[in-house]
Amino acid sequence: MTHIDVGVPPLRLDLIGAVAALSNEELTAGLEETFKKKTAAEGKFLIYLSEVARREAYRDYGATSTESWTVEHFGVSKATARTLTHVGEKAGDLPHLLGSLCAGDVSFDKVRAVVDVATPDTDEELRNQARVYTVRDLADLARTAAPPPTGNSERPNGDSKYLRFNDKYRTISAQLPPDNYAETRACLEARAKEVPSDGETPWDQRLCDGFLELIRSSESGSTSPATTASPYVVVAHVPLTSLVDDAGEQTNLAGELDHVGLIDGETVQRIACDATVAVAVDDDVGHTMYEGRARRFPSDAQRREVKRRDRHCRFPGCTNVTFTNVHHIVAWRPGGGTDLPNLVLLCKHHHGVVHRNGWTMSGDANVELSIVSPTGGAMVSRPSPLWTRATAGQRAGRSD
Repeated sequence: MTHIDVGVPPLRLDLIGAVAALSNEELTAGLEETFKKKTAAEGKFLIYLSEVARREAYRDYGATSTESWTVEHFGVSKATARTLTHVGEKAGDLPHLLGSLCAGDVSFDKVRAVVDVATPDTDEELRNQARVYTVRDLADLARTAAPPPTGNSERPNGDSKYLRFNDKYRTISAQLPPDNYAETRACLEARAKEVPSDGETPWDQRLCDGFLELIRSSESGSTSPATTASPYVVVAHVPLTSLVDDAGEQTNLAGELDHVGLIDGETVQRIACDATVAVAVDDDVGHTMYEGRARRFPSDAQRREVKRRDRHCRFPGCTNVTFTNVHHIVAWRPGGGTDLPNLVLLCKHHHGVVHRNGWTMSGDANVELSIVSPTGGAMVSRPSPLWTRATAGQRAGRSD
């Protein structure tokens, strides 16, 4: 076989050897430096690509769009080219987000998560949030960035619903209004937890088994309405005034529906109409009551609030939402209180990690936690931005 030299040198073996000889700390530092350079290069690439789109320079190469030119010119997939083109066109009007990307301070994925809801007015605020929140948190913020509808406006697609069958792949897809979605999820998850498992059955399979059990247990042909209250708990966190106020005024931020997001006053009233209402005593910013040393284990209301605040395991980088437990940051026995700032949601694996020798966790779970590894590496964990936004809304309402 004849070797053709195309002018691209092979990877230097001495570089591979040098990296292999690094300590874990040096390896991490090298990755961080390289990733920052990569991120900065992506920002610069977007600026160039945006200018190509503005000039329609792709026509010089016979292409019909920036996207198709990018596919051909750089050998990327259509999906990648579509994303790069879209973000590049949007980011041109967002100097703070684009500037932080070019400086390597904010990753491309974070910019992509918020670029569709960012405006010149919110650009700086979103940039600041992108510096501290995860991509998943930013996506949650983006989904709720549009203000909830008022009483005089038309309701958006949040109330649309459908259920479709695909016979070829034997799949079912559905979209439900927020309250129906929360009810359906609570029902299926409750059933899935009752399905026997040897510990190896995947959670999504158990959900499917719970769904089938629900179908099989229904009375065929029955059209009579339910005569008993639903055994499934759908949790909405709202100020008491949203339930008892007779003024009829619509509020932009009345509360939050578990697994869905922020909701308005009309949705609160609709859910409460046919629901059993459980009352929990909150402090002046909506945090569930403090138990202090009165009890070791969190109350049901506190567990719900911790799950609402944290959304998933609070260990940095972990998104486990199913197999999680509420953990005392300062252990209850040595003197830690059963209070929200001292309670955090951890998955089974990371619950074990923080109990191992050498790991430390400290701080206020409502604000910021510091997690330090045995080697001294420090990580930061913050609450869900949706929870922060909801409680900020409650504080603002109290100050009016």
